[in-house]
Amino acid sequence: MSCPQVCSGATLQCSFGAAPGVLNVLPVNRVMAGAMPAATVMDNVPILNIAPFAMCQSPSNPAVIAATAAALGVLTPMPCLPAIAAPWIPGGAPTVLIGSMPALDVSATLVCMWGGVIKVVQPGQMTVLVP
Repeated sequence: MSCPQVCSGATLQCSFGAAPGVLNVLPVNRVMAGAMPAATVMDNVPILNIAPFAMCQSPSNPAVIAATAAALGVLTPMPCLPAIAAPWIPGGAPTVLIGSMPALDVSATLVCMWGGVIKVVQPGQMTVLVP
């Protein structure tokens, strides 16, 4: 069974995030999936591609560490600012290329520098049935 192609508008979730985020894909490769720009493993830029996940609860995040220390040790979530240092880790065989980069499928993961694991919850493709 193949994995669905991820495209712009996909819903993402970080293991330390308080709310889902959205994947934004610029149409630079001119490849569409379900009428939306298709994503590659290099669509990993914070803010540009990876929207924040509301509040971060990672005990490794310096902002959370500072806020927790100020609250006398009570874990205090702070606004999320994804810190991504590497591309998506493909989950399947990266045999489909988009602009010489492997296409992003729903089994891929992304690792935040603060320890969070970002996964695709919904790939962004919508099938509309017209009667």
